[in-house]
Amino acid sequence: MPTYEYECETCGHHFEVFQSMKDAKLTDCPQDSCEGHVRRLLGTGAGVIFKGSGFYETDYRSESYKAGAKKAEESAKASSDTGGGSTAKSADSKPSTSPSAAPAAPAKSDTAKA
Repeated sequence: MPTYEYECETCGHHFEVFQSMKDAKLTDCPQDSCEGHVRRLLGTGAGVIFKGSGFYETDYRSESYKAGAKKAEESAKASSDTGGGSTAKSADSKPSTSPSAAPAAPAKSDTAKA
């Protein structure tokens, strides 16, 4: 329920009332000595206060969205495991002892001894 601000047109009394949006506007000043008419002021509203953990845009996704995202993640993982990424797979499939790598190791050790 919102808090509404009122001001008396006769005495200038400024006050706030916590009431439902369905309730009718107040018309009479609550001051005992005044019988003036009050008008409801336009408020700027209050800031939103988030309490608790997990206020991210992905926290309240629908179940269908979560299921679709899970399927997409699983299919991406499966394609990378079965060779979907050909450049990464070809680099891993080469033997670690290639002919060009073997002579390079002794050449480095020869220069280190000299």
